[in-house]
Amino acid sequence: MTKTTLIKFTHVSEQTEGSVTRIVGLVKAEYLFGLFDIIDLEANPRSAKTGSVTDDIIESINDGSDIFPFKTKGILIGTAIYTPLERKRYKLQFEDPETEGVLDGGHNMLAIGIHFLSKVISDLKELNRIKTWSLFKRAWNKYRTRIEKIKSSFNFLVPVEVLVPSDLNDSEIVDHFNNSLLDICAARNNNVQLTPETKANKKGFYNELREALPPTIAKNVEWKTNDGGSIKVRDLIALAWMPLNVLNDEGLLPIEISTAPQNIYRNKGECSKLFSQLMENENVSKTVDGNYEHELTNPIVRSAIKILGDIPKLYDKIYADFPEAYNKAVKARFGRNPIVRIYDPGNEDGTPKYLKSEPKTKFTYEGVKYSYPDGLIMPLIYALTALMKVERDEIIWATDPVDFLDLHFETILRSYKTVFDMGGFDPQKIGKNEGMYDFTVDRFKMALKDHLG
Repeated sequence: MTKTTLIKFTHVSEQTEGSVTRIVGLVKAEYLFGLFDIIDLEANPRSAKTGSVTDDIIESINDGSDIFPFKTKGILIGTAIYTPLERKRYKLQFEDPETEGVLDGGHNMLAIGIHFLSKVISDLKELNRIKTWSLFKRAWNKYRTRIEKIKSSFNFLVPVEVLVPSDLNDSEIVDHFNNSLLDICAARNNNVQLTPETKANKKGFYNELREALPPTIAKNVEWKTNDGGSIKVRDLIALAWMPLNVLNDEGLLPIEISTAPQNIYRNKGECSKLFSQLMENENVSKTVDGNYEHELTNPIVRSAIKILGDIPKLYDKIYADFPEAYNKAVKARFGRNPIVRIYDPGNEDGTPKYLKSEPKTKFTYEGVKYSYPDGLIMPLIYALTALMKVERDEIIWATDPVDFLDLHFETILRSYKTVFDMGGFDPQKIGKNEGMYDFTVDRFKMALKDHLG
């Protein structure tokens, strides 16, 4: 849905270079109300949240609004459709909220918006509860009528920069402009460097993963910086290299690219970087409608993402089942190890060994009895690759992985005691040792052979 707003500058100038025209100047805060009404900050690679940055901005407004425009970068807006009007006014239209809107200055928007609300919200506790842009928009909509009545009192100036195509009638220029927006975003957000995952998200590299994941997991992923999700997207992208490594070993990826098994634990940044490198390949994805957002076009890579969608639940199943299965397999007491903590709300001895709050699994937040470092089981997680096979140019499960684990996990763990003996029950040694991954994959392969008969 197209959203429209009007920006009225007090002082303005235009500069053009190549495919981009920059409209830059100062805008009275009251003339930003229309922008606050329609913007959701989706185009900004980083989500805005309150903190020392927003506190400093609000303090600058309160202490000396006459010099405020010289103490802030202001707001950067990008749109492919605009109309210059009389009296330094510009009509801006936003058709794609993912790519158009506020490209930088989200924290300025949030701070200015909270400053507006502070004039109509008398309850300080209510005001302090506004921590994110989504919470701000809720309050903004609630108090919008009251704020409108004092709109003219917000006469301090805000630096505003609007980027538009230099020639709206030239489709090649418009396409080049759209493709430049993400690079501009990255450069302008250099005060807090954009993570590779944030850039990849803006390029659309994670769109297929969003669809592949169960909705209950997808909604909790932090797809971009400060997005608020409790699951880090790089944790998921690291796991993507389980099916992708299988495909690479079969020579089915368009380029030779893989990562060491232990990197899904020890070097998730490298996994993320390699994933973007793969996704940028012209035989894997294409840009959409001349934009910078990519669309996955490679069916075999798509099948790997589909497999990835299953792995978080399997990861949590292994984490939850491991302690009791290990106890049965080797006749041991897993909970005795000092790095293992046990949920026992009735225990009153006060030692850190026992937890009052129930631990949760990493992705599905299911309650478990034991809390322990993931490094202890990472070779088991990666060994799920032994259950994958390539068939008709796609990667699929050779058997139902849940049924397989239910039937064979305890048997596999009899051999896995060797991993603990070699690693000294040290999650770092176990999680970072490639030999332990190879050993565990072989145990899964042997069990699969018996399983399939």
